[in-house]
Amino acid sequence: MKELRRKANRTGISAGLTVLLMGAALFAAAEAGSPPPAANDIPVGVILPLTGREAKPGQYQKEGIELAIKQLNDKGGIFVRDLNRKLPLREVFYDDGSDQAKSAGLAERAMSSDNVVAVLGGYSTALGEAESVMPDRYQTPWITTGSAATAIFNRGYQWTFGTLSPTDLLGYTTAEFLGSLVDAGKLMKGLKVALALENTDHGVDYGNGIKKWIQEHGGYFTVVFSESFDLGSPDFSGLLQKVKNARADIFLADAHLQDYITMHRQYVQNGMHHTLISYGARGPESDARKALGDATDYIFAGIWWSKTLPYPQVKRFVADYQAFTGREPDSWYPAPAYDAVRVLAAAIEKAGTLNKTAIRDQLRTIELRDSLLPGQVLKFGKNGQINTPFVIVQNKPGGRVDLVFPKDAANGEAVVPPSTQK
Repeated sequence: MKELRRKANRTGISAGLTVLLMGAALFAAAEAGSPPPAANDIPVGVILPLTGREAKPGQYQKEGIELAIKQLNDKGGIFVRDLNRKLPLREVFYDDGSDQAKSAGLAERAMSSDNVVAVLGGYSTALGEAESVMPDRYQTPWITTGSAATAIFNRGYQWTFGTLSPTDLLGYTTAEFLGSLVDAGKLMKGLKVALALENTDHGVDYGNGIKKWIQEHGGYFTVVFSESFDLGSPDFSGLLQKVKNARADIFLADAHLQDYITMHRQYVQNGMHHTLISYGARGPESDARKALGDATDYIFAGIWWSKTLPYPQVKRFVADYQAFTGREPDSWYPAPAYDAVRVLAAAIEKAGTLNKTAIRDQLRTIELRDSLLPGQVLKFGKNGQINTPFVIVQNKPGGRVDLVFPKDAANGEAVVPPSTQK
């Protein structure tokens, strides 16, 4: 009898455990099968410098991003098919202070803690390279709006995209433009070129692009000097003295905005003269022209976008940007950032979901056919980087900036300054 009671007790306990386990399993199944909390918006991380040495370009890129977000949200947001409704974009912004370690940490925070569907930003090669290790780690799409060095896109990353064409193409286009002046009889063949390159992968790419064109077109130019410099240096006098001693005809530097201002001020103070001068993708910025006055006249720049491109969408963007910020775009900075938001929105809508893998997969194939950028089509290559053409602009007296190359987009003629013509 006692044995029967013990068996009954064990059977009761076992049955009780079974019921409890079954209940827990049913509860877990119900939880797993239930839909996630309803999304009220689409969070997008934005990491750009608003302080530090890259603050101005960072500000302009942020303005481009925020204008695009505003325009999308004013129309109700992005339609997400899985939810059968439109959701607004929500910017999750961090200022990286122009600091590499901070930029990487903030990218990690946005991807791991803020549950963003994508991150935009990474202005400059240094900051972009710091951020670029995070997207694959956290499987979150990252679109850099301000980094163009090929080193970022040649590492096999699967979650990295960029709305700037490669810097070696910038160098190649710069030399191609100079070659067109030779062909037009504005420059003599065989001129000597001096290069001053920022000590980054960006500088390496720029120099390689120039040298590649020169090697392919024998007799046009000869590089007689090439040396790198550290970004943010307060004194370029030693470098400039070497450039002066090289007795080159053309001076081509790859510099960021603040380095361009500092270097060219010291160039002028040193009494230097060259037939033509370029500071890479810098030249028409209002800060430089205010700081240096007519000393910036006839400097030319290869840039990713110009407000004078003859496209209807560019005219609309310039007007919208002016209404949004109270001024016209300063050089190229806001346009690739604006288009980054637009191409991300198109990818989200095509994916029909907020699943990051699905969004990434759509970014790989999406084509933005009314892009602001030269050629009007934004499409990411196999490595995640676009390959749109560059344009060349030249500063003219009276604060004018003309688009001078390529010819089919130009609104002005390239000028070799009268005092330097050979």
